[in-house]
Amino acid sequence: MPERHTVPEELAGARADAGLAALLGLSRSAAAQILSSGHVHMDGKPLGKSDRLSVGAELDIDAPEQRDPLEVVVEHVDGLEILLDDEDFVVVDKPVGVAAHPSPGWVGPTVVGGLAADGFRISTSGAPERAGIVHRLDVGTSGAMVVAKTEHAYTVLKRAFKERTVEKVYHAVVQGLPDPLEGTIDAPIGRHPGYDWRFAVVEDGRDSVTHYEVLEAFGRASLVEVHLETGRTHQIRVHFSALHHPCAGDLTYGADPRLAADLGLTRQWLHAHRLGFAHPRTGEWVEVTSPYPADLQFAIDALRGN
Repeated sequence: MPERHTVPEELAGARADAGLAALLGLSRSAAAQILSSGHVHMDGKPLGKSDRLSVGAELDIDAPEQRDPLEVVVEHVDGLEILLDDEDFVVVDKPVGVAAHPSPGWVGPTVVGGLAADGFRISTSGAPERAGIVHRLDVGTSGAMVVAKTEHAYTVLKRAFKERTVEKVYHAVVQGLPDPLEGTIDAPIGRHPGYDWRFAVVEDGRDSVTHYEVLEAFGRASLVEVHLETGRTHQIRVHFSALHHPCAGDLTYGADPRLAADLGLTRQWLHAHRLGFAHPRTGEWVEVTSPYPADLQFAIDALRGN
């Protein structure tokens, strides 16, 4: 049976997603998802997420039971490999399509849930859903990622990332040939003024610095090594897009869909290839390398004509 609510006076004129979130105790993104799925009617008419609520109107909500969007779902994650298992931390090889931790609107697998399912005990520092997470990789980016096991390691590694003493090396295949072949992109990044889910180089953005070097040129595209000085969301993707050399396969930031199809890419060619940091207890330098996953290696082979 649908759940029925009457719109209270304090929500009169509110956007449907904001009002539904308040009524049901959900995040706004979760409420928007329910509305977009056509599960909500107001006075018998379908309600869209940007529609306005009318005081006294009857809301009929026929949606599946919602779990807490920040609940850690403990489940094995296919492809989540262990690159280095230390008593203070674990370095995982995160596959594409896996988030670092639970977040509103994400219902897929997570590194936190996968490690828990495989019996790893990680630090309880930070928010419960982010236990042990000292840095993140985007869902669409694969590669090396470190997770703290102990409270001490969490504190030390978190500080290392903040102070930029961690070496974060990415490999990317970008369209065309960057000029110069080696350089630094120093351009502030912030929310795209026209799209909530995209980022862009904007005047009032946060300082963002990317160092790169072309490793191999293929004509249509180039393999580049990237050293991140800062770690903004989508930083590499935004910076190379701004140079008109977007990551191959990155349709969100202007990549050529024909090249993506030729290379068999269904995501951006971007991989966290190497991660280096001082051991949180001994201070010795630790360096871990993640090999290219099959889809990215296939694209490289195609460019090389193998």
